[in-house]
Amino acid sequence: MDLAQFRKYCLGKPRATESAPFGPDVLVFKVSDKMFALAALDEMPTTVNLKCDPDLALELRDRYEQVTPGYHMNKKHWNSVGIESGIPDAKLRKMIDHSYDLVTKGLPKPRAKVAARSRRNSTAARRGRR
Repeated sequence: MDLAQFRKYCLGKPRATESAPFGPDVLVFKVSDKMFALAALDEMPTTVNLKCDPDLALELRDRYEQVTPGYHMNKKHWNSVGIESGIPDAKLRKMIDHSYDLVTKGLPKPRAKVAARSRRNSTAARRGRR
């Protein structure tokens, strides 16, 4: 997978955005202002950081020499991955999906749904008081 394919795949995720808050050499991919991927543009071969479950992160580091603890990131929760260094594209997409899913699972629920639940709970509580 090259950088263009990586970028296209990340931006194809629902609500994904791209920015360069750390300067022109690092692309950051976010969902609802939470990072799920970073790509170093000045690295050859291209290296990206992906969020990862700590146990899976260790497993991937053992399995692939191209996967190392996240550079400039929390080493427990992030991996650096050489995307042009032999890992099959399907496996890279799975790593991106995992990173995206970890971030979206940690996002707060949409406010409309929370507000609706709050109204239901307060209505049920009033009925219980009668």
